[in-house]
Amino acid sequence: MRVVTTAHSPVDLAVEPTPLALLLLGREADPKSERGVECPGDLPSPSDPDLVERARAAKEKLGDKVFVLGHHYQRDEVIQFADVTGDSFKLAKDAAAKPEAEYIVFCGVHFMAESADILTSDDQKVVLPDLAAGCSMADMATAEQVAECWDVLTEAGIAEQVVPVSYMNSSADIKAFTGKHGGTICTSSNAKRALDWAFEQGGPEQTKVLFLPDQHLGRNTAVRDMGMSLDDCVVYNPHKPNGGLTAEQLRAARMILWRGHCSVHGRFSLDSVEDVRARIPGVNVLVHPECKNEVVAAADYVGSTEYIIKALEAAPAGSKWAIGTELNLVRRLANRFAPEGKEIVFLDKTVCFCSTMNRIDLPHLVWALESLAEGNLVNRIEVDKETESFAKLALERMLALP
Repeated sequence: MRVVTTAHSPVDLAVEPTPLALLLLGREADPKSERGVECPGDLPSPSDPDLVERARAAKEKLGDKVFVLGHHYQRDEVIQFADVTGDSFKLAKDAAAKPEAEYIVFCGVHFMAESADILTSDDQKVVLPDLAAGCSMADMATAEQVAECWDVLTEAGIAEQVVPVSYMNSSADIKAFTGKHGGTICTSSNAKRALDWAFEQGGPEQTKVLFLPDQHLGRNTAVRDMGMSLDDCVVYNPHKPNGGLTAEQLRAARMILWRGHCSVHGRFSLDSVEDVRARIPGVNVLVHPECKNEVVAAADYVGSTEYIIKALEAAPAGSKWAIGTELNLVRRLANRFAPEGKEIVFLDKTVCFCSTMNRIDLPHLVWALESLAEGNLVNRIEVDKETESFAKLALERMLALP
């Protein structure tokens, strides 16, 4: 029983708040959710004027023992301390290519740190400054849900025809499932190559692909890049019996898309595109393939984060661009290219950061670096050996793609 004190007198409540209610209030942690894991330790105050100097001093004390990775969507205050920047897979490979670094501090989200642990040596320790920095998309496909989906495919008599292709933005468990069932991983840059490979495994007429966990990247790649129709795609909803699909629908489909999405890229709409074209005559609309199909279809250019950066680097002076991706990156690019006369704006009027990526702030980074400098290993991300083995198998299949 809990006691609530009002302005008048304490009131006894006979109803105990549920764990979900406490979680929503920020009073409890959900051990099964990346986004709800508590980060231990006392953090320095965000108002501490010495944070930058403290981070610099701790990093200098650690020297070559630490290698800091910064994802493109990180805050500027964090990016300034990154030894390398990039997308999740590039950063994981960069970490693996730095075997002398004892500590890999990954300024990104949980699945990215897992990938780094999978690809680095056993002697290297991967640290995530805030364990609550998860990924809403990765959270949308759990190992239990995917195992149940495979049972549904088996009962429909098509499991042997299905090749799983999982986006890099997935947990180690999902990558391991993919490897165990003969599938491969993909990034937003090589999704078409991964799907081409998958359909070659049993022939395009026989093979089906289970695409995890981002439905939009899977749909956009199949329809825009491979010439399939929207009717070739069905969406498996893990929250409905049998995924909300009949056995006949599963048998007729070529692409079985998991009902997942990016909380940032999923916000952009066709209205956003039409509005920015009306406001900025001659604007080029450039979006990430995690956006909805109608947004991708209405855009002028579509590509991964690295593609977006390179496109803006090559853009002529005086050109105008509306970018459909995370705001930290868009703002950084706008500042970078402003001296060249390139006008770069965020596609939507609504400000939208990646909330979980933004959990990695300067206080968390300072705490992690100072702890390591004092010899205290904190927030280590470690994938168990069996999961690592199958996940690495799926990643190696991707690396072997032509």
